[in-house]
Amino acid sequence: MKLKDSCSLEGKGDGVLSSHEGDKGRKKDGQLKSPSSSHLAYGILDIPPWYLCIFLGIQHFLTALGGLVAVPLILAKGLCLQHDPLTQSYLISTIFFVSGICTLLQVFLGIRLPILQGGTFAFLGPSLAMLSLPTWTCPTWTLNASQVNTSSPEFTEEWQKRIRELQGAVMVASCVQMLVGFSGLIGFLMRFIGPLTIAPTISLVALPLFDSAGDDAGIHWGIAAATIFLIVLFSQYLKNIAVPVPVYGREKKCHTSKFYLFQVFPVLLGLCISWLLCFVLTITEALPSAPTAYGYLARTDTKGNVLSQAPWFRFPYPGQWGLPTVSLAGVFGIIAGVISSMVESIGDYYACARLVGAPPPPKHAINRGIGIEGLGCLLAGAWGTGNGTTSYSENVGALGITKVGSRMVIVVAGCVLLLMGIFGKIGAAFATIPTPVIGGMFLVMFGVITAVGISNLQYVDLNSSRNLFIFGFSIFCGLAIPNWVNKNPERLHTGIIQLDQVIQVLLTTGMFVGGFLGFLLDNTIPGSLEERGLLAWNQVQEESEETTKALEVYGLPWGIGTRFCTSSCAQYLPFWPREGAVGVSQLSLWPWDSSGERPPSATDTRM
Repeated sequence: MKLKDSCSLEGKGDGVLSSHEGDKGRKKDGQLKSPSSSHLAYGILDIPPWYLCIFLGIQHFLTALGGLVAVPLILAKGLCLQHDPLTQSYLISTIFFVSGICTLLQVFLGIRLPILQGGTFAFLGPSLAMLSLPTWTCPTWTLNASQVNTSSPEFTEEWQKRIRELQGAVMVASCVQMLVGFSGLIGFLMRFIGPLTIAPTISLVALPLFDSAGDDAGIHWGIAAATIFLIVLFSQYLKNIAVPVPVYGREKKCHTSKFYLFQVFPVLLGLCISWLLCFVLTITEALPSAPTAYGYLARTDTKGNVLSQAPWFRFPYPGQWGLPTVSLAGVFGIIAGVISSMVESIGDYYACARLVGAPPPPKHAINRGIGIEGLGCLLAGAWGTGNGTTSYSENVGALGITKVGSRMVIVVAGCVLLLMGIFGKIGAAFATIPTPVIGGMFLVMFGVITAVGISNLQYVDLNSSRNLFIFGFSIFCGLAIPNWVNKNPERLHTGIIQLDQVIQVLLTTGMFVGGFLGFLLDNTIPGSLEERGLLAWNQVQEESEETTKALEVYGLPWGIGTRFCTSSCAQYLPFWPREGAVGVSQLSLWPWDSSGERPPSATDTRM
């Protein structure tokens, strides 16, 4: 999943800048848009002015910022890096850089919809489960800030061997995702995966992380509560408040326009204000200066040297932490995360197409999108982000808020991510965020992810005792079984160490346990397709037709498949566009009368 800060998605704005509403219906060449996209300021194939592309591209980067920064910060404890903010900043810069590459790949060669790519919470559960194995438990001395020498070779090897293990697991699991996507297998699998599988899977992405979020917030509950209050205030209470800002337009020149600041940047504003509050409390010595005192990590000077130590420019490269290693336990755990990520991404594809006025994505585009996401995970593993990549739901929601669905804007956003990844001071700045501020942000974000998972139940019959049993039992077991296994790891003993590790990682990944039980019970307990929600769930997918506009939106770029690479053999590839396929259209056999009304006796012929 994709969050992130999905709380920024709610509300119906008239656009980020209302001055652009006058451009509705206008294409880059002055022609009118198609009726299906007339409600947009810019459709998917339009190219806004360069300055607007830059502004909206930066906005997409800021919208995804919460999720991008959160992933490395959560992994830091499992990697023994909680007292090394400089290395944390390197991880943040790396995930920025790789997300930019994956975004450009997805827009040009993947699903071709304006969807941003970034780190995924679906991989965090299995990653933390793997790092909690006895083999990878952090040494006691790494937990004490006074005993950690972050520049020593011993400490460097301690955290790098862990991230190399994550790299190998992500890279192998990504090959599975590429196989499922490019082979077209995802369409077959979706027949058996319904809302009662997806709801517990997504809900359990965030629920098991309550312990980590609570520990961070507990560093200083006052600061954490202030962060939560600000994010909720901006995203829920002030989201429809427009702030006047000065703008420059071709017609009105300099004037003011409405900007829905709180609706677009609630998490960023909450973080900045809480950060400023911590700074004021630090310089006034209101926060304790003793390292062992309650609230010490809320001070802004505990990581103050990170900005001075971080380089201005740092170019991430594959294998920067060493040669990746592979273990069966890690691979099987990450594969569970891959399955969850794929299901979520398909939902994002349909939502994005609907918001930008594009036809529902055809099967070849979905296969290609999932395959390119697998390639993105492979690149993320090679670069060493400690995570994979997936489509970001909150940026899909931002398209509906801004009324700008242009593909070019996401291209600019990908370039912004690349630049932010190279600019080392940016990653260092986010690595210095006080711990309780991060904890407060996590509590809000994880709550939203859980709600997004539960929202999938809208497709099923909630008056059915069958459905209530499946969901409730899956969720409860997804929490209870991992909790028991974590407390009793010695009980899992088959005599084969590798098999023991695989079983332990899978059973301590709540997302896998809940999703597997939901899948098993939903496909074995008798129930009608309507009761299970499969009719409503599959209806959107079945509406996808290979129309001329679909080929224009989802076809490969630069004439591939139309002017170049037009071999008849390529048409049999599951991810290749079907040239010349046309969907259903209607042809009336009677002329329309002078009033514009159709005669009652008129009939239609479908062609």
